[in-house]
Amino acid sequence: MNTSQLISFIRDYYKTNDFIPLHAPVFEGKERQYVLDTLDSTFVSSIGQYVDKLEQKIVGYTNSKHAIATVNGTAALHTALYVSGVKAGDLVITQPLTFVATCNAINYLGAEPVFVDVNRETLGLCPDALLSYLEENCKVRDQECYHNKGARVSAAVVMHTFGHPARVDELREVCDRFCIELIEDAAESLGSLYKGSHTGTFANMSALSFNGNKIITTGGGGMVLCNQDALANRVKHVTTTAKQPHPYEFYHDEVAFNYRMPNINAAIGCAQLERLSEYIDNKRELALLYHTEFERSDVEFIVEPKGARSNYWLNAVLCPSKKYRDELLSNTNKVGVMTRPVWQLMHTLPMFKESMCGPLNNSLFLAERLVNIPSSVSIK
Repeated sequence: MNTSQLISFIRDYYKTNDFIPLHAPVFEGKERQYVLDTLDSTFVSSIGQYVDKLEQKIVGYTNSKHAIATVNGTAALHTALYVSGVKAGDLVITQPLTFVATCNAINYLGAEPVFVDVNRETLGLCPDALLSYLEENCKVRDQECYHNKGARVSAAVVMHTFGHPARVDELREVCDRFCIELIEDAAESLGSLYKGSHTGTFANMSALSFNGNKIITTGGGGMVLCNQDALANRVKHVTTTAKQPHPYEFYHDEVAFNYRMPNINAAIGCAQLERLSEYIDNKRELALLYHTEFERSDVEFIVEPKGARSNYWLNAVLCPSKKYRDELLSNTNKVGVMTRPVWQLMHTLPMFKESMCGPLNNSLFLAERLVNIPSSVSIK
């Protein structure tokens, strides 16, 4: 498939000659009804029935024990790291192939990211690379992990890139062995399964995102998933300004965050979640069509990893060279078909260029060749 054939395929699929975005939200359900309900109730901010409903629905959908709604996915990840005990001066291992919010959340706590390579099949943090890095650079003392340069390694963050599940069970085993808290950045993977279980349920805490470009949206919003009662209580407390319950007094027992999701956003999310299964089916059908089309070309379509069911949030292809990638990006965007390269690798950004890294061969290979192609749900 050459570029012109790809453009024709995409335009035929979406049945338009207008601009085609990478991933647009779909509002074909009860969003308007539920939002008007919040307006009529006057409870549009962080207190309201839809926030509680969305949390309950996410618990039911993911089979997580607890879900706590936040204003966005970055706030969810920041909270998960904070509650897990990450402190200023700590090291947090993560992948360089990720959205900048992953590393920003680490930095908010005064911690430093350490970049370890991704797996070529999953695009997420590689358990083999993680084990190798820890064995070569770290030691466990008194049930805590320390880097040979002295700093404590308190956590590792894996992102399920583009909705493709990482090998999170193996990552959990490595982290447990080295007394490191594993946190899942599941911002992109709502609806994705690994070995039959929902992403975000393998670690003690994980973060979801409901940004406008995600598989379902609340406009802006996120969620912390927890599998322990004590953690969930702590997350709820610190995301609601650490206010102690009282009929009328305002008493806050620590410095905390005003991170609770507004009710009006949760109303949109409740309507979106009602159609999530339909959206995933639609996106998986599109992924199969892409896969079939690219089988006869030099471009490789990235398929879900073995043992996983991906939501295919963003479809992605690997080009045979950086030159080919650059031409594909230029030619598609020039005619109003939105495509994007993968994010700049985190260790190349000015604020993280001094961070420690392991060998990053896979990340460098993917950064030169990967392109995201239109992935919006198409309601026929």
